[in-house]
Amino acid sequence: MRIIALFGPTGVGKTAVAIALARLLRERGEDPVAVSADALQVYAGLETLTGAASAGERARLEHRLLSFLPVDASFSVGEYSHLAHAQIDEALGEGRRPIVVGGTGLYLRAALTDLDLRPAPPVDVRARLTGELERVGSPALHARLVDLAPWAAETIEPNDRQRVVRALELLELGELEPPEGPSQLWSQELRHPTLLAGLTMDREALYDAIDRRVDEMVAAGAREEVRRAAAAGASETASKALGFEELLAGDVERMKRRTRNYARRQLTWMRKLAGVRTIDVTDRDPAAVAGEILDSDAA
Repeated sequence: MRIIALFGPTGVGKTAVAIALARLLRERGEDPVAVSADALQVYAGLETLTGAASAGERARLEHRLLSFLPVDASFSVGEYSHLAHAQIDEALGEGRRPIVVGGTGLYLRAALTDLDLRPAPPVDVRARLTGELERVGSPALHARLVDLAPWAAETIEPNDRQRVVRALELLELGELEPPEGPSQLWSQELRHPTLLAGLTMDREALYDAIDRRVDEMVAAGAREEVRRAAAAGASETASKALGFEELLAGDVERMKRRTRNYARRQLTWMRKLAGVRTIDVTDRDPAAVAGEILDSDAA
């Protein structure tokens, strides 16, 4: 039995496809379960902002690793990796089909592979670099990374704030070295046989979907959700959620722009994934997309 992994940009409809997959798998006598691979959907209280599966959607397909942390908790990909491996292995051991669903590329890889993950850096290093990030911006820090560690910079988008800061942290700690072989991020080595489906959409249609999704989030109370999380002492990790800062400032248009930029980075990441089968979902019903994925699984 192969794991099915769904990756794609925010707004492309991953949850709907996962639910359609689950229905088709049940018709074949299987018992599917979804495992989230999203860095921010782990937080209880940010479900609207992060686009986590709703209660109705979770009733149609069990989702694991959603909404299990308070917003004031910090969380790392290393912690996530252990949890995801345990959930996937448990599901397989029970004869259930895991559907790994995510838009956070690093979390998807952490769920499917055994990455060599470094420990978190000292707090003072992170605080100082984060302060610099706010003062000079991510592209300026990326330019520094280009000068100091070009092999690392070439794999990171200049506006990917989190990864730029993380690379500079590791560089200062002497833990960022040129790779001796292919990067683990893009290798074909996986813990279990996996069908990896990358969902794409016409760029303009995707941007329209993102704008509609942001408007729907705001209408559903995302601004109030963010204010409650901030009042509860949201951690630095939780505060990185797309739209968190923007909605605190009341800038919905900036949230849309930032989300579109993030979708471009997700598509760039997807193109680098080894063995990914890309599927254009533009104007397609989730059931048709799910059927195509299962046809691939049977091939």
